[in-house]
Amino acid sequence: MRLRKKQQQFIDKASSEGLGFGAMFWSRFKHNIMAMISLCVIVVFTVIAILGYLITPDHTPHCNQQYLELASLKPFSKATFVYLDNGNSLPQGPLRTLVKGKPLDAEAIPVFSYETLGDSLRYETMTGSVPNDGEILSVPLSKVKKIATRHFFLGTDTYGRDVLSQIMIGSRVSLSVGFIAVAIALLIGILLGSLAAYYGKWVDNLIMWIINVVWSIPTVLLVIAITFALGKGFWQVFIAVGLTMWVDVARVVRGQVLSVKEKEYIEAAKALGYSTPRIILRHILPNIIGPVIVITASNFASAILLEAGLSFLGIGVQPPMPSWGSMVKENYAQILLDNAHLAFIPGLAIMIIVLAFMIIGNGIRDALDIRNQK
Repeated sequence: MRLRKKQQQFIDKASSEGLGFGAMFWSRFKHNIMAMISLCVIVVFTVIAILGYLITPDHTPHCNQQYLELASLKPFSKATFVYLDNGNSLPQGPLRTLVKGKPLDAEAIPVFSYETLGDSLRYETMTGSVPNDGEILSVPLSKVKKIATRHFFLGTDTYGRDVLSQIMIGSRVSLSVGFIAVAIALLIGILLGSLAAYYGKWVDNLIMWIINVVWSIPTVLLVIAITFALGKGFWQVFIAVGLTMWVDVARVVRGQVLSVKEKEYIEAAKALGYSTPRIILRHILPNIIGPVIVITASNFASAILLEAGLSFLGIGVQPPMPSWGSMVKENYAQILLDNAHLAFIPGLAIMIIVLAFMIIGNGIRDALDIRNQK
């Protein structure tokens, strides 16, 4: 009985080492300035993605409100709008607005100028960038809901849509693909990698054969094949990317489990008759969490790049849902014209978020590497 108690104490102490390194890890990680800046960048993008339509200048579904009169405006442009009552004002809760956006409850008309004449409003519509070339219209003041000036801080695209709003909602797509695809990859990779290393023999041979087969297929081609099989769409991209990224996780987990399973506390757990799931979940996985976190950060960046590439090829997220990759596709021809920013801005967003995750991964690796500590 005393031996069993000592064995249990030994197991608990050894297993807690994998969960108790948090304070030590953070004390090392926070001194990496670039990693902390990258963490702040990721937090900002995540907050923007979560709040979504509540903070976007264009809160219509998919930020797809088009004003052809305002097509290809330069950054920091502004326009005056007359909002007319269209009789479609319906109450909508903030939660629904957060998830799906809110259609305009008034007809927004961009105007060059306006003036009040008695009980009516007289305004000149926009048909281009030249004043005094639009149509002069007059409406009763009772029909006018408001007159406001709207700023387009990143300009508008060729359809007159607000670029800033589309960039903000596009972050929701990229980060969602990263989170869900990485979750799928972790689920499959940790499961297969731990089983292969723990059981060995024919189980290890079979799983390694599957890993090598998947590893031999180019990632992009495999993603495209899965996308064609599942169809184009929002959720299909998540699944396709996740099903191609588990191989890296499985290989890392297998190598780590092979080294950990020979430790004394694992032998003690077996001697106590603990079940295999308990040994893997409570005593092995907590001690290999460090390398898994590093590969997860790298896979997050890879998932964002894959989603952008699929959307650029037209087999990822489908219009009208905005995506950084599809924005580059729609506007890459503008690079040779006077509106190169329409392609550069989403490309810059992709570069910033991918670079942030790569720096985070390097920072985690350095914080976990004892040999680099002074």
